[in-house]
Amino acid sequence: MTDRMSDPTRSTPEPPPGWTAGQRSPAAPRSGSALNRFLGGSPASVFLRLFFVSLIVGALFMWLDIRPIDIFRGLTDLFNRIYRMGFDAIREVFDYVLVGAAIVVPIWLVLRLLNMRGER
Repeated sequence: MTDRMSDPTRSTPEPPPGWTAGQRSPAAPRSGSALNRFLGGSPASVFLRLFFVSLIVGALFMWLDIRPIDIFRGLTDLFNRIYRMGFDAIREVFDYVLVGAAIVVPIWLVLRLLNMRGER
């Protein structure tokens, strides 16, 4: 029994009418204004969809006792913590580099001087 996909007598399907070899989809006529294409529909229908989704999400958040100001405060606190933690981490890495450089740089300098003496 042979696999249908590996059957050598099987040919590739013909493209649909109106398609060219390099085209992936048929040419669609451009309809509507640029605003409708950007929004994904008419402004009124998009407004209604956003209104009802906002109503449902807002009701859920109010039921969970989450207010918009709480969300903004939480985001502000998050960015402040990341900011503080980031600069503390940079300061700590800089301290590690200084301690390591106090040992590595003199050893490197001595090795360079010894190598220069051997080249003469």
